[in-house]
Amino acid sequence: MSDTKNIVVVGAGPAGMMAAIKAAETQQIQGSPVTVTILEKMQKPGRKMMITGKGRCNITNAADVTEIIKNIPGNGSFLNSSLRAFDNQDVVAFFEEQGVATKVERGQRVFPQSDRAQDAVDAMIRRLHQTGGRIETGAAVQDILVQEGRVKAVRTASGAVYPAVAVILAAGGASYPGTGSSGDGYRMAEELGHTVTPLLPSLVPLTTEEDWVKDVQGLSLRNVRVSLLVDGEVKESLMGEMMFTHFGVTGPLILSLSRRVSGLLAEGGHLLELAINLKPALSQQQLDARLQRDFAKYQRKAVKNGLVDLLPHKLIEPVLDYAFLSPDKPVHQVTVEERQRLRETLQQLTITISGTRPLAEAIVTAGGVSVKEIDPKTMQSRLVKGLYFAGEVVDVDAFTGGYNLQAAFSMGAAAGQWAVWDSSISGRGRTDG
Repeated sequence: MSDTKNIVVVGAGPAGMMAAIKAAETQQIQGSPVTVTILEKMQKPGRKMMITGKGRCNITNAADVTEIIKNIPGNGSFLNSSLRAFDNQDVVAFFEEQGVATKVERGQRVFPQSDRAQDAVDAMIRRLHQTGGRIETGAAVQDILVQEGRVKAVRTASGAVYPAVAVILAAGGASYPGTGSSGDGYRMAEELGHTVTPLLPSLVPLTTEEDWVKDVQGLSLRNVRVSLLVDGEVKESLMGEMMFTHFGVTGPLILSLSRRVSGLLAEGGHLLELAINLKPALSQQQLDARLQRDFAKYQRKAVKNGLVDLLPHKLIEPVLDYAFLSPDKPVHQVTVEERQRLRETLQQLTITISGTRPLAEAIVTAGGVSVKEIDPKTMQSRLVKGLYFAGEVVDVDAFTGGYNLQAAFSMGAAAGQWAVWDSSISGRGRTDG
C-alpha cells in the first residue's frame, strides 16, 4: 500500500489550475507525500481563460481588496478571507515570476503586457509542471465518490477511478459550454447533497423590443450614461461604453447592468428599460445652448443635417423620431418646444428590455453552489469532508474588470493550500474500473 495521498482537481480553468499549483507548492514546502492531478474534459486546459478580456486576459484589477469586494455583487463578502490571503498583488507577482509582465489600463484592469491570454495560460501550466503537478486532458469526471461522509475517489466517463483524499471541484459554470463549462459541477455538487442556487446569466448582452435598434447595429457609444429603469424608477446608473447589435445592446456598461436585469426578469412582472444619456457631460442649459449654436450654423438645412456635429449619423433619425420631429423639417422652422423635446430625448433615449441572451452566451454564471455550505477560509464543503470548491461553480459572480478572475484565483489558492494542510487526509493511488 502506497503512502502517497492523491489530490484530484476537477477542471483546468483559472480556479482549477491555481488550486493545483498551490496544492503542489504546499506539498513541496511541507514535504508531504501528495500527488496533484487535474482532470480536464477538454483537450486543452484554460479554454475559457483564453477568451477573457477579448483574448487579452484581464487577470485582475488593481483596486484595493475592499473595492474589489464591492465589485463582486454576487456574495463578494464570502471572499473576504480568501481574497486577503491571496490578493491582486499576489496574482500579479505570480504571473511576473513566470515571465508574464503586466500593465494597468483604464478602470485599473490588469493585463499581460503582450495582450495575449495564451501567455497567462502557458504560465500557469508551466508553473504546475515545475511543482510536480500534472494535467490529464480528455478526462471528463462523471462522479465524485464518497464513503462515510468523506471523499474517496472520482470516476471519469470512461470508467477510470482515481482514489483521492481530497477533491477540488472547479468545473466552471454553465456559460460558454464550448469551453467545457457545461454545468457538470452543479450536478455533481447536488448529487453530494449541496444546494445549487438558481442559475442566471451575468455579464450578458440584453435583447430589446425596438426595431430601430437593429438598424444601428454595430454603432458604439462612448462616455454615455445608461440608467436601468424598473417600472419607471431609476435603480442603477453607470457611465461608460455600449454598443448596439442586431438583437439589442451589449458592451461594458450593459454587461455590468445585466446581472441585476437577469434577477428582475426571473422575478417577472417588471417593466425594464434603459435610459441612455447621450450627452451626460452637459447640463440641460448647456445642451440647449449647443443645440441653438448648431441650429444657427445649419439654419438652411433639414433637421437631420443640423445634428451631424452632435450625433453619429446612424442615430440621428431614431433620436428625431423619439422627439416627434420630422427629419426633413427645416432647421429654422423648429420651435422652442420641439427643441426642448429634442434636448430631453438626447439625455433620455429610452429602450425597452425584452430579455437577455442565453446563459450559454453569458461571460459568467450567477448562482451556483450555496456559499452557506462552504467554509470561506478553506473552501471546504461543510457537508462532505475532503471536498473543496473553487471558481464559477460557487455562487459568486462579479462585474467585468478582472474581478471574476481574481475571485477564481483566490478561491483556487485557498482550496489548494487547505487540501494539503488538512492533516486528516489519507489515500492511495489510482485504479481503473
